[in-house]
Amino acid sequence: MIVGREKQRQELLGLLKSDESKFCAVYGRRRVGKTFIVNETLKGEFSFVHTGLSKASKREQISEFCESLFRFGLKRQRVPGTWYAAFHLLEDFLAGINKEKKVVFIDELPWLDTPKSSFLSAFEHFWNGWAALRGDIVLIVCGSATSWIIKNLFSNHGGLHDRITNKIHLQPFSLNECEQYASNMGLALSRKDLTEAYMIMGGIPYYWGYLRAGESLAQNIDRMFFSADAPLQGEFEALYRSLFKSPAIYMNIVEALAKRRSGLLREEILSITKAEDNEVFQKALKELEQCGFLRKYTMLGYKSKNALYQLIDNFTLFHFQFIATKGSHSTNLWSDSQFTPAHNAWAGLAFERVCLQHISQIKGALGIQGVSSQVYSWTYRPKEADSVGAFQIDLLLDRSDRIINICEMKFTDDEYSMSAADDKALRQRIARFTEQTGTRKAIHPVLVTTYGISDSGYRSVFQKVITLDQLFMA
Repeated sequence: MIVGREKQRQELLGLLKSDESKFCAVYGRRRVGKTFIVNETLKGEFSFVHTGLSKASKREQISEFCESLFRFGLKRQRVPGTWYAAFHLLEDFLAGINKEKKVVFIDELPWLDTPKSSFLSAFEHFWNGWAALRGDIVLIVCGSATSWIIKNLFSNHGGLHDRITNKIHLQPFSLNECEQYASNMGLALSRKDLTEAYMIMGGIPYYWGYLRAGESLAQNIDRMFFSADAPLQGEFEALYRSLFKSPAIYMNIVEALAKRRSGLLREEILSITKAEDNEVFQKALKELEQCGFLRKYTMLGYKSKNALYQLIDNFTLFHFQFIATKGSHSTNLWSDSQFTPAHNAWAGLAFERVCLQHISQIKGALGIQGVSSQVYSWTYRPKEADSVGAFQIDLLLDRSDRIINICEMKFTDDEYSMSAADDKALRQRIARFTEQTGTRKAIHPVLVTTYGISDSGYRSVFQKVITLDQLFMA
């Protein structure tokens, strides 16, 4: 059951039609469906498939690589001791196959690159010295360790420099794709339920696959995360340990970021985590950004040296808010937390993250797909007493047509009711923003909410109201 991914599937199928050998890298975070889309799109076309082993030695990796060759038809023989010899076996095997296109799929490629194994050098030699010289090889590699893929394949300064012919970055599902997936699974969930599920799991198909028909969303979440034998109970550590060789610093960084809604400066992260300011720390920040766990952004009107790091991974936020602190709470934690202040506070923040992940849908609802625009956040922290107080604008669209959209995001159980106090507060925040930034652009406030806004006397402040239905657009 493939949902969406049509562009990626067509690109994979297109590899079979080229007159030249092709080298394709499919990458994206763990559980996003990389292996699934390759297998389902190209099933029946593979000449050789192998999956790297997690935390295995060089000898074990080579041994299993050869076992895969034997399973696909290579005559059993002595297992070599080097990767060079192992790839020569692969060359001999492929050369003896009478097919127009020989498709080689190596999954979890980064795991094969064990310390002092010379794997990357041998892999380079296989492609440059043999496969690329032919016209009949389609080499597809996958890996959840996005940072490894980027560093060693895309930014390689050695033998693999500029050798990748196709890059397929598999992103998490959108709300629209999750709705299709849920429908195919027979789940009877409202769009509000689907959005809350997205706020918990993001668009990761593997997590959504644990949802069951016939259960409410709350029952599903309790079973998946909080029951005695919850299948995703240990997912947080498994996720970070599978992606990073030394995960502690990565986990410390996201834990620090989980405590500050607007994000932290680099110096603030160092102070909270008590990490050393060195290459290891800088590498961790960069790789967390590359893997989609955090975003680095500069507030409107500020220089890049004042960039903030903000945690945007839905599941990680949910983990720190509920799973990491559950202690001896009941196995019905999620059902029991409904309508509590803790749940409502989390929902407000999590919905903002969902909106940040659906900028294209918001632009579509505003009718500005063709208008050049930059996405910003902005924080006001008064240096002196100010009746307005500190506040955060999580989403600003700074448009080339001389308009700035300030987005208010509200996740509610009914139509949003705008009170006189809410109206006054928003107008004051707009005034402070205009004053502090010195902008001469028109300010257009936008409300992004579940079901729209009630017919109170205070809705006129918004130039546009966007509902969940519009966030579910393809």
